[in-house]
Amino acid sequence: MKNPKFITTWRDELPGFYSELSPTPLNNARLFWHNPQLAQSLELPDSLFDYQGSAGVWGGEALLPGMSPLAQVYSGHQFGVWAGQLGDGRGILLGEQQLSDGRRFDWHLKGAGLTPYSRMGDGRAVIRSTLRECLASEAMHYLGIPTTRALSIVTSDTPVYRETAERGAMLMRIAESHVRFGHFEHFYYRREPERVQQLAEYVIRHHFPALVDEPDRLALFLEQVIVRTAALIARWQAVGFSHGVMNTDNMSIIGLTIDYGPYGFMDDWQPRFICNHSDYQGRYAFDNQPAVGLWNLQRLAQTFAPFVSADRLNALLDSYQEVLLRDYGALMRAKLGLMTQQRGDNELLNELLAIMQREGSDFTRTFRMLSETEQHSAASPLRDEFIDRAGFDGWFGRYRARLQQEEVADEVRQAAMKAVNPAVVLRNYLAQRAIEAAEQGDASEMLRLSEALRQPFADRDDEYSRRPPDWGKRLEVSCSS
Repeated sequence: MKNPKFITTWRDELPGFYSELSPTPLNNARLFWHNPQLAQSLELPDSLFDYQGSAGVWGGEALLPGMSPLAQVYSGHQFGVWAGQLGDGRGILLGEQQLSDGRRFDWHLKGAGLTPYSRMGDGRAVIRSTLRECLASEAMHYLGIPTTRALSIVTSDTPVYRETAERGAMLMRIAESHVRFGHFEHFYYRREPERVQQLAEYVIRHHFPALVDEPDRLALFLEQVIVRTAALIARWQAVGFSHGVMNTDNMSIIGLTIDYGPYGFMDDWQPRFICNHSDYQGRYAFDNQPAVGLWNLQRLAQTFAPFVSADRLNALLDSYQEVLLRDYGALMRAKLGLMTQQRGDNELLNELLAIMQREGSDFTRTFRMLSETEQHSAASPLRDEFIDRAGFDGWFGRYRARLQQEEVADEVRQAAMKAVNPAVVLRNYLAQRAIEAAEQGDASEMLRLSEALRQPFADRDDEYSRRPPDWGKRLEVSCSS
């Protein structure tokens, strides 16, 4: 394989949207981990990861030919409040890789040091936050949910101060685009609509090329963003994922899950699950994510007001709920093994969720075990998971009767259910164990966990597929995580 080719469309086409600067290396940095599967898909030679006593490009100590590092500027609403100018406060866009098939990917180094947008921060990341983002983004990818990816992790001896002193680290994050809702807000609130349009045209040209020649391309572009955002959040809800910080600056314009911090995959089914210990009012609770997605889209749509009529904007926003409910409904029917849509399916789902909520049932295990159902047998391994056996038996009888209406063989339906109901998700306690080992320089637990996360739908009966221990449910994560 040849060394990667880098281009500079952001720098060349969007002057005034960034500040040029280079990363600030860490002390005694070394490559801790890299992602061979992603590296292969990016056509990267193994030699790029063969560093002896140096972190190279992975630690900001060197640049590859064609790289032109910069920090992007954007703004945003944080916890519902306008926060003004934000920007890449600890990340630097090193370059845009162009693959042999023409696809383009940003290489974004997180924890790369101070930038003009660091505000009161130190521009650094720590091992804890870096591993959490790496593991979560890879878990989401293999669950089939659009996301940024992690290519490498560098650790160091540089002290970084959070609640306590921790060791500095860097993550190479890969994405087709790092453009956020907040990029558009930044120039709208600066009363520079021509730059809002310039950015929109850039994103259309590079990520929605089918719209380039459409006279109403700005409205059609916004429509695509709305559809992608609704589809993304439907997928979050279907796997029990809470992002934790759905600020507008953390919302991807192309519908990726981005900026993993105090996220959480739900253990016990709690619709009001709040994964972020800093979210005192529960704004980003699990069951509020769909509403927050719409609120964020409304803020984005406002930036298009100079170019698209209010009636058109409102009509586009009205489609959000339709897309989200359609996609979520299809995903949850698939989790239940229902191949067709019938009246009463919502009630069947809601009744199961109500029983699960009363009993604190594990969300992931319940649906995985439900995948073993035999429609003509009243026996179910799931029954022993419930204290209220009579309540479960009543629901299970109605569920089996519904399955029998479809006349689908058990083995066909079970295979389909297991393909959408994971046996493994990234529970916080699993991530915490990998972090504690990594902080001692041991990558073995991270490698074992990563291997499990790459096969989330495979049958298994081990620690990764079981209920978490009680201490694992009490872990607290915050915006510094």
